[in-house]
Amino acid sequence: MSDQIKFIVDNLNKEPFKKNYNLITFDSLEPMQLLQVLNDVLAEIDPKQVVDIREEMPEQTAKRMLSLLGILKYKPPGNATDMSTFRQGLVIGSKPVIYPVLHWLLQRTSELKKRAYLARFLIKLEVPNEFLQDETVADTNKQYEELMEAFKTLHKECEQLKTSGFSTAEIRKDISAMEEEKDQLIKRVERLKKRVETVQNHQRMLKIARQLRVEKEREEFLAQQKQEQKNQLFHAVQRLQRVQNQLKSMRHAAADAKPESLMKRLEEEIKFNSYMVTEKFPKEIESKKKELHFLQKVVSEPAMDHSDLLELESKINEINTQINQLIEKKMMRNEPIEGKLSLYRQQASIISRKKEAKAEELQEAKEKLANLEREVSLKTNQTREFDGTEVLKGDEFKRYVSKLRSKSTVFKKKHQIIAEFKAEFGLLQRTEELLKQRHENIQHQLQTIEEKKGISGYSYTQEELERVSALKSEVDEMKGRTLDDMSEMVKKLNSLVSEKKSALAPVIKELRQLRQKCQELTQECDEKKSQYDSCAAGLESNRSKLEQEVRGLREECLQEESKYHYTNCMIKNLEVQLRRATDEMKAYVSSDQQEKRKAFRNSGKNKKLYEKVMVQT
Repeated sequence: MSDQIKFIVDNLNKEPFKKNYNLITFDSLEPMQLLQVLNDVLAEIDPKQVVDIREEMPEQTAKRMLSLLGILKYKPPGNATDMSTFRQGLVIGSKPVIYPVLHWLLQRTSELKKRAYLARFLIKLEVPNEFLQDETVADTNKQYEELMEAFKTLHKECEQLKTSGFSTAEIRKDISAMEEEKDQLIKRVERLKKRVETVQNHQRMLKIARQLRVEKEREEFLAQQKQEQKNQLFHAVQRLQRVQNQLKSMRHAAADAKPESLMKRLEEEIKFNSYMVTEKFPKEIESKKKELHFLQKVVSEPAMDHSDLLELESKINEINTQINQLIEKKMMRNEPIEGKLSLYRQQASIISRKKEAKAEELQEAKEKLANLEREVSLKTNQTREFDGTEVLKGDEFKRYVSKLRSKSTVFKKKHQIIAEFKAEFGLLQRTEELLKQRHENIQHQLQTIEEKKGISGYSYTQEELERVSALKSEVDEMKGRTLDDMSEMVKKLNSLVSEKKSALAPVIKELRQLRQKCQELTQECDEKKSQYDSCAAGLESNRSKLEQEVRGLREECLQEESKYHYTNCMIKNLEVQLRRATDEMKAYVSSDQQEKRKAFRNSGKNKKLYEKVMVQT
């Protein structure tokens, strides 16, 4: 608690609050002052909360603060039953209630400011359905929802731009650098143009260079097309492998499956699904509805104080005493039929609970099985996409390891040869550098001689012409080779497609037969299902009729039992009265005076009463 107060005081002394508190002065604040501090923190988060607590009613203050804390998603410590104490503490300015709120608000002020800002635009106004029947109100509400969605998208884009790292200064720097680079490129192009204009036949050479660039682009396009066709072929082979694997699994399932086993499996699934639909799900829905009704009732009720709790406790005690009395009466009856029924009820409840538990276990097992199957299929697809092959198992994996070992020895030899080639390549590279230096020196000497003779640039133009002619011949050869390769590849692809079609023809025939069988089985299953549904509906109607008859007979039995007990009590009362009457007659008729005095009509007040009755009669 002391750390909490210290954190609150430190943050209140900083910007923007500047309260100048210490631990003693803050702890000695009055409830109204503490509420004002809380309101100042809330006003920093939401500017609408700038209010003087003294000029506002306590109920309005509590309502306003609770609504804002609800928007900020503050959860009070404790369970739902402590909400009334939290409201009361907020109204009276209780320190155990306000300190955690201040600590929570000051920990995440920037985040809560953003949440309060968004709440102004994203908290939807609920319009009753009877008002939405009006077209103008409905259109306005629709426009309001569209504007809310547009605000969400714009806010997301704004946040992404803020966090993307781009700034206007950096963009301006990039633009200025690109403009400078553009100017440099323009100057360089102008220099090159001036340099080319001095060369003879420069237009023809430019035309040849342009054609060369076009052919290079076409070559790249053809290479890209070739790669795409290779990828398509690879994907087609993978698809064929997947289809073959599916066909194998379907054949395996068709070989193992029999009509009896299929029908048995379908009947089990139908029983399980019917139990889930008719018994389990309705019970769960009913329990959820009851829980929802109870929670709605709790929410709709006003805040409870101590007197209400005492009244509820007294009611609970009264109901408990009534329940105990009823249990004692039932135990006093000690009826054997009820005892047997209670045993059967207990057994039935135990069996139903076991059945529900097993159904839940079965549902969880099915979900786990489906998840595992999805994971296995994902892993197999990933391995196929990675290297185009299936996962190896058992002996295949051993053979694959032996192949890898043999390939590793070959790899070591090749690696040694590559190392030798690298050493030779280093020597050749060094000789190439020396020859380039010599060539540059000779070229420089040639340029000086050409300048002296007055024919500068002659060797350069000659070399350029030779190089362009060589490049053109190479491009022509490459075009011929690429066209031949493309034609051969098209022929190979056509032959592969025809081979795959011929290989897949018997498989497709078998697949058609299996589809026909599947359609027949599904039709038969639908017929059996309809028969089962009709039979189940008839049995259900008979069961409901029998239940009604049993209920009526039980009510008649209870009525007859109550009549029987009532007549027994009346007989016992009459017997007692008859016994008293016989005793009275004996005492009245006897010759003994003492016995006569014991009689009811001869005793004191009773005698006078009896005489009055006789006089009246």
